[in-house]
Amino acid sequence: MRRLATSTALLALLVGGMLTAPSSAVAKRVTPVPGDPLTGSGAVPRTVLTKAQLSRGTPTDTVPDSAFALPAEAAPPTHTFEGTLTLNGTSRAGGYRMLKDTAGYSDLEATKHLPRFSATLVQNGSHLIPTVRGLRYTGNAAWNLAVGVGRAWQEDGDGGPTRASLPFALVERNANCVHNGVLSFLFDASSISKVRYQITAETCAYHQFDMWGQVGATYRPGPIPGGKAARKAYAAEVAGRLPTKPIAQLATDHPGADVDTSKFGGEITPSALSTYGFYYDGVNYVGGCQTRRGQYPFCGQMLLPSYSTAKSAFASTAMLRLAQRYGTGVADQRLTDLVPETAGKRAWSGVTINHALDMSTGNYTSAGFEIDEAGSTMLDFFLAEPYTAKMNKALSFPRKATPGSQWVYHTSDTFLATRALNNYLRKKTGPRADLFNMLRDEVLTPIGISPDAGATSRTDNSAHGVPFGGYGMFWTQDDIAKFAKFLNNDAGAVGGRQVLHPGLLADSMQQNPSERGVTTTGSTPMRYQNGFWDREFTAADNPAYTKPFHVPFMSGFGGITVAMMPNGSTYYCFSDNYEYGWSAAVSESQKLAPMASGARP
Repeated sequence: MRRLATSTALLALLVGGMLTAPSSAVAKRVTPVPGDPLTGSGAVPRTVLTKAQLSRGTPTDTVPDSAFALPAEAAPPTHTFEGTLTLNGTSRAGGYRMLKDTAGYSDLEATKHLPRFSATLVQNGSHLIPTVRGLRYTGNAAWNLAVGVGRAWQEDGDGGPTRASLPFALVERNANCVHNGVLSFLFDASSISKVRYQITAETCAYHQFDMWGQVGATYRPGPIPGGKAARKAYAAEVAGRLPTKPIAQLATDHPGADVDTSKFGGEITPSALSTYGFYYDGVNYVGGCQTRRGQYPFCGQMLLPSYSTAKSAFASTAMLRLAQRYGTGVADQRLTDLVPETAGKRAWSGVTINHALDMSTGNYTSAGFEIDEAGSTMLDFFLAEPYTAKMNKALSFPRKATPGSQWVYHTSDTFLATRALNNYLRKKTGPRADLFNMLRDEVLTPIGISPDAGATSRTDNSAHGVPFGGYGMFWTQDDIAKFAKFLNNDAGAVGGRQVLHPGLLADSMQQNPSERGVTTTGSTPMRYQNGFWDREFTAADNPAYTKPFHVPFMSGFGGITVAMMPNGSTYYCFSDNYEYGWSAAVSESQKLAPMASGARP
């Protein structure tokens, strides 16, 4: 392994403390993460990513993802990582294999390499925890970044150093595509090997690739402010996750229902499927996370893009929260009273937040199904990074119909609704208020959503920009199951305290027959209300459906579905081949509990 050239004395001055790992007394005062300590012997048979390869290897391709995974015989780590990890020379290193690129992203050299990569990490037992999680703005021309929680362990063949593995994700700048990767290295009290990394999976319909490399790295050890809090918080996070079982266990747990678990995820091309799951009766039954090189080693932490599920989970849910705080009149606020840029634009007179959330502003070019969404104006809207340019495009559609009378899908309408809601919040609480931060602090965090979903994409490629609203959030398996449970089973309440307005939430969840929403266009008309889709199922879909019922669902670009059924189950699927089939999951769920019952266990 390569020793740091900087002297120990200088490092001590830089970090303001001792270089030694935290004492065992300090570690004992921190609650351990459920599942620790590791119980393996350390006798791990390893032929890929060996100590020698991590010290001086030059990779020529990706390797099986299992090489980065915690092995069954992993022993508890000898060394404790606390400090800053920095990868060196990433902008020039590694290999890139383009698999799909319909927009020419690979023409930009920055696309083919990692951005500058640095992470401050602390350790709780075998868990290696970044002190900053979720989306990070890098300034790179192509990529932003997220770093997840990894593992550290001991293998006999490494001869003393501790082995570590971390999940990370590249997030397309000014967009929502996510490319999931993993990295691995060896370390001791003050030094580190080279770092091997690879990306073999994504949720991105238009840009798919493999990326790999091995780069030099530095480890600057030292006490991290807030390190103890980070360890404690992660232990609590893991303890608070929903009970999880493999999807096949659903049939075992409910043997009389004759559920065919192969139907879950079965309507999607396997190679395009990032992951899927089914929440029922308090358990999150999960599918795998298949990559091009096996199972992703950190399936439960695979970062998943929201795309347009954010229209429901961010913009609409924020409105429901504000309605609970300030009354239902928030939905009827006019954009012209809250968005200064509408001044002088007569097309936007009479348009309310509710109209924008329902995609019924009356302003559009074509009423055909998603013709505008795929058109040049919306392309310019998506490509615009500065706030001013994005807002100008959002307001550029002409008045064609009376607000509330015609459904036309525009992500830009949700952007406008989000901006109006943000300014409404500022009027109520002060000029520094931020709508997403309110949602995070008052809704997402209380229901146990992880820090991986604690940030959203914003304009100007900046944490200080304006949130997109209609896309740009992120999920993990546990996050999306918890959020759906919050809406579908808990009726917008946390610990007995009502967080979302119950009446407007019931409308959004299709529990009020007199408020079904706006009828959509397309070959199969559905309903759309407050950013939520609705599909009606009848005996024509399945003879077992003796009474018609409605399934509200969230939908996202490329092949993302979160269907919240009236029997209390939720099916979620993240894929990227423009496939949206999920009716088979509804049929299998019907076997567990009748849909028309309205029961939500």
